[in-house]
Amino acid sequence: MSTNSKPVRSAAAQRAISARWLALVTVLFIVSLTLAPPMQRYFAQRAQINSIRTQLSDSKNTLAKAQEDLAKWNDPNYVATQARTRLHFVFPGERQYTVLNAPADQSVTNAPAAPVANQIPSGLPWYGRLLASISTTNVNR
Repeated sequence: MSTNSKPVRSAAAQRAISARWLALVTVLFIVSLTLAPPMQRYFAQRAQINSIRTQLSDSKNTLAKAQEDLAKWNDPNYVATQARTRLHFVFPGERQYTVLNAPADQSVTNAPAAPVANQIPSGLPWYGRLLASISTTNVNR
């Protein structure tokens, strides 16, 4: 009789172990279902925070560049240089000469240009280029 009771006990013990494992797996499943949505929100918020930090860093860099540009424009010599270069202004008493068919300046050719800029005749004053850009843009439509 003692030999028969050992296999019966081991079968009962195996059922008890499998019931414990089933209970443990069930509890772990319920815990994972409970924790999954908050963890998903946590990681989504961390990604959003990192994205906003990157955007803030880019905004700070843009602000620093804008402040540098503003400091340049507060300098009267820089404003005068830009007015001479971009708008072809001259100081009173000076004479402005426009050289026709001059060789292209290397610093000007390296600058990026808008697609319309290639269609506008060069050598015109700023107002002539403005009118040419308007008429060229309207013709292309």
